Amino acid sequence: MADVGGRDGDSGEFYRKIVEQAADIATIIDTDGTITYVSPSVRDILGYDPEELVGENGFGFQPEDTKTAVRDGIQYVVENPGESRTVETKFRRADDTWCWIEVTLRNRLNDPVIDGILVISRDISERKRGQQQLQELATEYKTLLNNVVDSLFFLDVQSTDTGPVFRFKRLSPSYEQQTGLTTKQVRRKTPEEVFGEDRGAELTANYRRCVRAREPISYEEELPIAENARFWSTILAPVITAGEVTEIIGITRNITERVKQEQRLKHQNERLDEFASLVSHDLRNPLNVAQGRADLLAKQYESDHTDPLIRALDRMEQLIEDTLTLARQGQVVSELTAFTLTDLIEECWQAVPTDEARLVVEDELTIRGGRTRLQNLFENLFRNAIEHGRPDVTVRIGRCGDRTIYVEDDGPGIPEDSRESVLEPGHTSASGGTGFGLTIVNSIAKAHGWTMRIMDSDAGGARFEFQNVDIV
Repeated sequence: MADVGGRDGDSGEFYRKIVEQAADIATIIDTDGTITYVSPSVRDILGYDPEELVGENGFGFQPEDTKTAVRDGIQYVVENPGESRTVETKFRRADDTWCWIEVTLRNRLNDPVIDGILVISRDISERKRGQQQLQELATEYKTLLNNVVDSLFFLDVQSTDTGPVFRFKRLSPSYEQQTGLTTKQVRRKTPEEVFGEDRGAELTANYRRCVRAREPISYEEELPIAENARFWSTILAPVITAGEVTEIIGITRNITERVKQEQRLKHQNERLDEFASLVSHDLRNPLNVAQGRADLLAKQYESDHTDPLIRALDRMEQLIEDTLTLARQGQVVSELTAFTLTDLIEECWQAVPTDEARLVVEDELTIRGGRTRLQNLFENLFRNAIEHGRPDVTVRIGRCGDRTIYVEDDGPGIPEDSRESVLEPGHTSASGGTGFGLTIVNSIAKAHGWTMRIMDSDAGGARFEFQNVDIV
């Protein structure tokens, strides 16, 4: 074994103490890898006593896949005296587990003290684990970036005296595919340079808002990049390093088709409303004249025809009212208010001829919605229960879940095979009914974002459940 401290007197002893107390492992090997000396720190790092390793060949403690790097390192320092070579290798610990060590090789052959290859080793297992985790994250990130449906873009944020400057860093493949822009085209360019002064200024304003907020923001924007890529729903998330926003990650979704569909529906609703109002106005005038004449006939003459005539004219008036309701109430509800459901139900019950029917409110609730439209909904449900049930039908209303309410009766119910057809306009089984009642109910429910289900009540009647109700 080489003596690192016995040949130079006190100075040798000094260096021996440095080597023995160092955290790294100092090892001396022959050119074939045989260990001639190893420092005491090997106990803490690898679990061996130095005497266990002296005389052993170091390659016997390494797996095949890392031996080559060490052999090449030894050959290099032998052929290049004065040079060093650092390599990474795996080494078997005393407990038969493996660790990664970084070894720096130096040629000290023919040195009067060392006379061999000096190897300084340190455990880098933690660093390798960190590198492996970063590699896995990089792989996951690359997979996400290449396969996510939403479009991603990355912006560098540079602080200046006049405020942050934003430059594009990278675009995801889906962004490139949907917009026709590429990372190569936009890299290191500002929004103004990519999209022009006006559009770029609008984008920059949103990016500045994200920097000021220092938290994710979301918004919808119009950015006409391509024919089918005009409207976007965007989320901006700031990356904060050392207290400063250094990057912004944008996630944006092309909502052009959705916006176009909403615009088409809005125009259709407007035309439908105009048409319904026109028809209603043009029909009401002659209808009112006919009703007035029929009343006069009924007062002046006794005839079996006057009562059926008046009922037919009244039914025409109800059809006009239902047509208007269906056209107007089925639109999306934009103004929502909170109100007590019991108060609304009592008003609706009083507005419907109930005869001997009975109303039972099982739960006190406060909900949020369009009060006028919901009044129309419940009035139609009550009218439906009374028209199809007995004169003394009982109607119950209450809550059956976190966001679900129900209205049920003890009447004859609705057969399962008819539960879809009863929602179609004009479908009725009641004498004198218009067939629009449940169609209106379903339309108003959808306008609130509710989902309506028809089923049997415990009493065998009809039960209507409304899910996704905003219960306060």
